[in-house]
Amino acid sequence: MGLEIYFMEKVKVALFGFGTIGTGVAKILFNHADRITQATGRTVELVKICDKDITTRRDIELPSGVLCTDAESVFSDPEIKIGIELIGGLEPARTFVLRLLENGKDVVTANKALIAQHGNELFATARKFGRTIAFEAAVCGGIPILSALSTALQANTLQSINAIVNGTSNYILSQMESGKTSYRDAVLQAQKLGYAEANPAMDVDGTDAVQKLTILAQLGFGANVSWQSVPRLGIESIESIDFRYAKELGYRIKLLAVAECSSGGLELHVSPTLVKGDNPLARVRDAFNAVRIVGDSVGSVFFQGLGAGQLPTASAVLGDVIDTILGRTAITFRTLNLWDSAKPSIAIKSPDEFFGKSYLRFSVQDQPGVMHEISGVLGGLGISIASMIQHEPENKTNTKSTVLILTTHEAREGDLLEAIIRLEQLPALLGKIVRLRVQN
Repeated sequence: MGLEIYFMEKVKVALFGFGTIGTGVAKILFNHADRITQATGRTVELVKICDKDITTRRDIELPSGVLCTDAESVFSDPEIKIGIELIGGLEPARTFVLRLLENGKDVVTANKALIAQHGNELFATARKFGRTIAFEAAVCGGIPILSALSTALQANTLQSINAIVNGTSNYILSQMESGKTSYRDAVLQAQKLGYAEANPAMDVDGTDAVQKLTILAQLGFGANVSWQSVPRLGIESIESIDFRYAKELGYRIKLLAVAECSSGGLELHVSPTLVKGDNPLARVRDAFNAVRIVGDSVGSVFFQGLGAGQLPTASAVLGDVIDTILGRTAITFRTLNLWDSAKPSIAIKSPDEFFGKSYLRFSVQDQPGVMHEISGVLGGLGISIASMIQHEPENKTNTKSTVLILTTHEAREGDLLEAIIRLEQLPALLGKIVRLRVQN
């Protein structure tokens, strides 16, 4: 699959998208071409960069004629062998990738939304035309986690993947944990530093993380699952007080993407989670990403690094270019047979059947019998309380209310969600309950 075209001395590539990551790729290819030549034994020439904006100055000088707006000139050029898609989003990225494949070109992409949404179509097209798709940079930026899952860990039956895969939300949570900033101010700071988009919704509501989780689940467990079907909860409801209570209990709060395999099937979810302070994931701060994988042979392995940024992501993109030129991508593409709708997929566990511990924060009227009512609702659904903390309310003007923090023993998810519905109907409850998972 595609091996025959790379025995030439020069390999021509084209780049779609000249934003932050595209500029980083161009910098490495033009300024450090010797590294790629040394790794591949061939000269890699970036002959075209396609972008709708060719007037904005970037911090790189390009040879004349490289920057253009004419995507068709790339699709129709038989000398261009690899197309690098860094546009982002679904369209025109999807159309461009399909056109590249249909015109006999291999594809490298960093577009996790595209892979998560259209993986079946794109990979079927690649197989039809004998081409490959490489996508290391789509998850965790510069961390070679997809490569590890595709090669080094293939001798294992994986038991779990627990990951921090969104650097924006991790940065926001780290700032809030410091006690120096609110959620809103942390978001503004992340935007100022370039970690968050002008509209950070996909980062803070868990969408970005859940798309990346479905990619990890495809490689790690052979799960072919729609990202929209995976339960997700973002970080918007977390307040600074939750970090203090978590610390009091010996935990830190992280937005975790989780894939856990059991006899009942694969459990997938993304949610803010209390992680024990001595867990390596708890110590991952700021815009860093981390992935903890447990396999039946290797045991627990841990990967950590920058999950975003110009050069870390460009490094992963060009690692895929090198693997494509050397034929390694073709081998793993063929043997793994990813996103094949005809291939049996692992059973996905119903969210109601997840089992786990929870952290619940209530604001309640400070009156006799309230705790009895709460424990009655929980006990009626078979949910037992592991610990309880009571604090004065943050708002000192309301002296007739109090804050309760409960942690539960393991309980069925469906029962826990039903309990929250019933609890919020109690007259003594003031406002919504904040629920966070607690990692086992």
